[in-house]
Amino acid sequence: MKTGRNTGLGLCSCCRKLQQLNPHAADIRLHCCRCGSRLHSRIPNSILRTWIFTLIGLVMMVPANIYPVMTVVYLGSGEPDTILSGVIHLAQAGMMPIAILVFIASIAVPLIKLLGIMLLLFSIQGHWHLSQRQCTLLYRVIQFIGRWSMLDLFIISILVTLVDLGAIATINAGSGASAFAGVVVLTLFAALSFDPRLIWDREAPSNG
Repeated sequence: MKTGRNTGLGLCSCCRKLQQLNPHAADIRLHCCRCGSRLHSRIPNSILRTWIFTLIGLVMMVPANIYPVMTVVYLGSGEPDTILSGVIHLAQAGMMPIAILVFIASIAVPLIKLLGIMLLLFSIQGHWHLSQRQCTLLYRVIQFIGRWSMLDLFIISILVTLVDLGAIATINAGSGASAFAGVVVLTLFAALSFDPRLIWDREAPSNG
């Protein structure tokens, strides 16, 4: 399979200009002829950096789901809620659509994104076999669902800002919200660090 890399072409990650790479110099010494950005045929250390962000994100999922994300105090009484307990309370209050939305945005989406990135990494490194088209479809799904990861934090930030009625009602963010924000940021970094062109390099002959 012939690729741009095999023919000596490279795409600038900043201005997206396609240009000829210098075959006699290392990639890290090349710069885009239009914008001056560093030019790489592939993102340097893409697999290693993606693994680091993904594994740290998985670790952060534990405090994000164990510690409370929000405490609602109404008329002097209230108790902290984790993500899961908040979903349960919403369901018990008859707000099932909202409960499902919070569950998908706060638990399902980050977990699916992290597991999906791990599946791509395993596939590229040869531990699991997925076709290149399947990997590409999985990558596009990860990119699509990633935009919903911030929904829960968005809701919490709005509620904390707007609901401050003194002794009547207040809403405070918990430490779990900070951990969850860390998970969201790490999944974003993991997706950005992953170079999807590596999917198609598995069967493409190297140009040296």
